[in-house]
Amino acid sequence: MNQKTKEAYDIQYECIDKIKLLADEWSMQAGRPIVANVTTFGCQMNARDSEKLRGILNKAGFQDTENEDDADIVIYNTCTVRDNANQHVFGRLGHLNGVKRNKKDMIIGLCGCMMQEPHIVEKVKKSYPFVDLIFGTHNLYAFPELLLKVLTDRKRVIDVRDRTEVFPEHLPVVRKYPFKSGVNIMYGCNNFCTYCIVPYVRGREVSRTPEEILAEVKRLADDGVIEVMLLGQNVNSYGKTLEHPMSFAELLLRVCEVPGIERVRFMTSHPKDLSDELIEAMAKNEKICPHLHLPVQAGSSRLLKRMNRHYDREHYMELVRKLRERMPDISLTTDIIVGFPGETEEDFEETLSLVREVGYDSAFTFIYSKRTGTPAAGYPDQVPDKVAHERLTKLLAEVKERAEERCARFTGQTMDVLVEELNREPGLVTGRTPHNIVVHLPGDETMIGKIIPVKLVRCLGFYYIGEPA
Repeated sequence: MNQKTKEAYDIQYECIDKIKLLADEWSMQAGRPIVANVTTFGCQMNARDSEKLRGILNKAGFQDTENEDDADIVIYNTCTVRDNANQHVFGRLGHLNGVKRNKKDMIIGLCGCMMQEPHIVEKVKKSYPFVDLIFGTHNLYAFPELLLKVLTDRKRVIDVRDRTEVFPEHLPVVRKYPFKSGVNIMYGCNNFCTYCIVPYVRGREVSRTPEEILAEVKRLADDGVIEVMLLGQNVNSYGKTLEHPMSFAELLLRVCEVPGIERVRFMTSHPKDLSDELIEAMAKNEKICPHLHLPVQAGSSRLLKRMNRHYDREHYMELVRKLRERMPDISLTTDIIVGFPGETEEDFEETLSLVREVGYDSAFTFIYSKRTGTPAAGYPDQVPDKVAHERLTKLLAEVKERAEERCARFTGQTMDVLVEELNREPGLVTGRTPHNIVVHLPGDETMIGKIIPVKLVRCLGFYYIGEPA
């Protein structure tokens, strides 16, 4: 940690101490514990950021609650990749307005990707005056300072910045699982796909140094973590901004060497940067889980060019061939957009044929969502909503059929399963195989956080019923 970063964090920890004094006073006046809710919208990186927000609030004396209506502080960590995510947030805010009328001391905050869009901030300022705190993706580390200002001044605070000066990696954290954790290895994106808002709200790519990443992984291992997921908008391009460049494959293998770490996952991978070196690393190291999320977005080379994806169908299929050649049982998952501007019926049929040809283990499927400020939002040949929905229905059916076929390939095999939680059904626990397939099996809380051999007895679509081997 350099001196500038250290000074920035000294300020934040001083603010946490001051907030705790205020929280204790608040609790005494209320005659009960003061509770906070952090609700996450969006990707794994947002989920990791929310763990830091919860960590700060906990250290400052606030207890967790999953019920927003009960909370004294509510923070929405937002996503803006698709419009329905935005509308979901606005809908929830409308509900909170009613709650806050009966809880005048309640504090409501918004952060994350939505807040990096100026027109969204203006909308919140004008239409949601009860929101007390607005900040973006670039100053998460300053949350304690901003919250303290709200608590002391009792005025709205808006602080949205256009670049990251301090990585939020030295904040208190409350992990969802004590035995597994995400680790941010880089921030931002340089790809500028024509439909995507991420480079505008997350900024340009910046990689953390391998020394910082490995030190964090070691701390996690010392704290009982056995599985880490390396996170970035495009992990395959890791290391290009470093003073001494390092490939993602090199970093991955060094993470595998950390004592105590038994499983390593990562996401998301961009096909244009998937190297033979990375494929070899995955094939040769048993700690690297045989699961790759490789977003294709469309099966038509014409559309891929229009999306500015920097690969065509043939290149993508060659990657799939190489992956399956080195790891025949690898689980491949993907993202697919239907209804992208200019998508013809022939383009869509190419997407369906690619799904049949690849045979994904699962796929996240979306109707194209127009994002203000992206090139595709201005394309004149927008696909009618009715057509897009019809195509999505067809795509979902194709994905489901192929995925069920792929998932069933492990029936009867015994695999190591990391048990993650109690199932809602009494007497059952739920875990995941290295291939990221969900397994339900008989067990109790003593098994949580352990990797155990499990026989995969019966496949039910996208998951298995198993039994301890």
